[in-house]
Amino acid sequence: MKILVVEDEKKIASFVKKGLAEAGITADVAHNGDDGYRLAAMQPYDALVLDIMLPGRDGLSILRGLREKKNPVPVILLTARSELRERLEGLNLGADDYITKPFFIEELVARLQAVARRARGEGLTIIQIGDLTINLVTREVKRGATKVELTAREFSLLEYLMRAPGRVLTRTQILEHVWGYDFDPQTNLVDVNIQRLRKKICPNGEEDLIETLRGVGYRCRKIEP
Repeated sequence: MKILVVEDEKKIASFVKKGLAEAGITADVAHNGDDGYRLAAMQPYDALVLDIMLPGRDGLSILRGLREKKNPVPVILLTARSELRERLEGLNLGADDYITKPFFIEELVARLQAVARRARGEGLTIIQIGDLTINLVTREVKRGATKVELTAREFSLLEYLMRAPGRVLTRTQILEHVWGYDFDPQTNLVDVNIQRLRKKICPNGEEDLIETLRGVGYRCRKIEP
């Protein structure tokens, strides 16, 4: 997932971004409503985490503007416990969920995953290709009956590939979606991580489900379970 966090309190924004990164979720951050609205309107995100009280455009104004432009991006509002009226107004404007401060990062991660799945029209929690399965809720990966231990970044990389079986993903697309930062176009970061991932999901010479298209990128094979 790649999300946008719009939060003017820099310590909270940094805490959220770090916690999401540990869960394998890439986050851009804006510290005022004007920048947040511009990013949300210009770039595709899987979800927005939007504080209501912001300098510049407030959170409800951002939400209203996006919905008026038919932007369906899932939005989770960050609110104080006393902001019942604002929460209700946000839900009526088209917010998908809200979370009150202070909150546990694990709860935010779970809510982000839930609203993103609903936005994709997915009720499923399991993605399977051949005998390889990943559980999006428990973040458990199995090859047949054998559990595969992955880092948060490796899980995000595998999930991104498995969500689009048969589709070629360029190195640039993978870098932007999984790492989400400015990078040297000559970096071999994707190639190194793909090789590590292959070793983990094919420890005993199992069929390689990740195909390399030389000079282009990678794709996950499209086969029936």
